[in-house]
Amino acid sequence: MSQRKKQRKQRLAEQRAERKHKSARLYFLRVTPRKARAVADVIRGLPVDRALAVLEFTRRSAAPAIARMLKAALANASTLENVDVDALFVKEIHVDQGPMLKRYLPRSRGQATSIHKKTCHIQLMLGERVKKG
Repeated sequence: MSQRKKQRKQRLAEQRAERKHKSARLYFLRVTPRKARAVADVIRGLPVDRALAVLEFTRRSAAPAIARMLKAALANASTLENVDVDALFVKEIHVDQGPMLKRYLPRSRGQATSIHKKTCHIQLMLGERVKKG
């Protein structure tokens, strides 16, 4: 392997490790993705302390789960040596559709109506703001 390829491979591995330590994931949350996205859009780009304050007073079903994720990502980031915890902000938050639980409700004349209980997967990544000066 050439020297340049080795350096690139090492650089990508370091970036992956850094991303891993500043992130949290939550799979199969029993909240619809549409409702979870509404909460995610509110905190995207906010500093961590402000995002936690907003989530504490948000009356949506996804807010407590996202707050737990944010605390987990903050704990993951605090294990790194050269990270200023006060400068962290919500860099990325993605809400994707998970599998649906399909249930059926009996109706009149022998018919049935399908009920889709949706789940979602949430990925959250923190970034560090660079202080000018």
